[in-house]
Amino acid sequence: MICPIVKLTQKLISCPSVSPDDFGCQKILMRKLLKLGFTIRKINIKDTKNFWAYKGFGDIFTFLGHTDVVPAGNINLWKYPPFQGFIKDNIIYGRGSADMKGALSAMVIAIERFLLLFPDHKGVLSFLVTSDEESKGTNGIEKVVKKLLLNNEKIKYCLVGEPTSCNRIGDIIKNGRRGSLNVKIILYGIQGHIAYPDLLHNPIHSSLPFLHDLISIQWDKGNDFFDPTSLQISSLKVDNESTNVTSGKLEVFFNLRFNNEITIEGIKNRIFSLLNFHKLRYFVEWNCSGKPFLTKSGKLLDKTINSIYKIKKKYPKLSTSGGTSDGRFVSQYMGSQVVELGLKNINIHKINENIKISDLQCLSKIYETILIEMLT
Repeated sequence: MICPIVKLTQKLISCPSVSPDDFGCQKILMRKLLKLGFTIRKINIKDTKNFWAYKGFGDIFTFLGHTDVVPAGNINLWKYPPFQGFIKDNIIYGRGSADMKGALSAMVIAIERFLLLFPDHKGVLSFLVTSDEESKGTNGIEKVVKKLLLNNEKIKYCLVGEPTSCNRIGDIIKNGRRGSLNVKIILYGIQGHIAYPDLLHNPIHSSLPFLHDLISIQWDKGNDFFDPTSLQISSLKVDNESTNVTSGKLEVFFNLRFNNEITIEGIKNRIFSLLNFHKLRYFVEWNCSGKPFLTKSGKLLDKTINSIYKIKKKYPKLSTSGGTSDGRFVSQYMGSQVVELGLKNINIHKINENIKISDLQCLSKIYETILIEMLT
């Protein structure tokens, strides 16, 4: 008989839910939760599918996840079809297997097993799912969280199923994330013939001292929970490809991953001061996709650590590294305790993304143990 976690994971992988298209994944999950006695509320917003499922009374414990995946890329490079959930040597292959359809399946089966043992559990057991986490996230968790608050539904504990593990399941959990600030700067010059440098102003040349100073800034030293703030230039663009003409402008794109030692205003002021110091003509666009958040301590963090130890006999390492996650919205708007725990991240978003069945089963057992620790 096929393992129920494997069966559910295969069903979800078979839905080509490239963000923000859910492609039927949430219907599969909602059918399972309805049978378990959950009340379900769809909160679909434009092109994005979202749902909120809950059961019980009291403090709200929430599993948070997403059904969308990144594109499969060149399917001819895959060993097996990316949207089939093919099993070979006890490994499930497929886009989204690790990020994060496997974790969603582990959550659902953990809930199913928990409710068989504790049908009259304490508190509210809930599930919050979106189909737009991998792309812009415009109509996903951030807007849903705001709607929940309007209905006086405030999550106290939030467990996110992002793939945090590295070498073994539960070796690393996230108790926070850095903020992310995207910046676009347009530096203006004067276009001209390359043979007449006295008649032009080359924005590439004039930008070099500024760019050197920009990437040399030590923003902060970090702290016990966060690495130092870092900046990476992602792209430099000019509006001409001719070899005998200089461009009239240079577009610089960069990103800062920042911690709680610095503010967005502090970053902006530092960059404006540097631009003015170098006497550049400029225009700046700022886009903060997430502020840093941190769960220093609390019941959820303690119970998650204890549950991992019970199953794995080893304690996890706490980390705030990596990209952003939807947990930031729950923390920012609700002040919730947020912890992230999921499958291994070694091949997420890659060709031949896959998970071991044994890892999937282990994660579900840890989730079930967390539920027992939190709700009984």
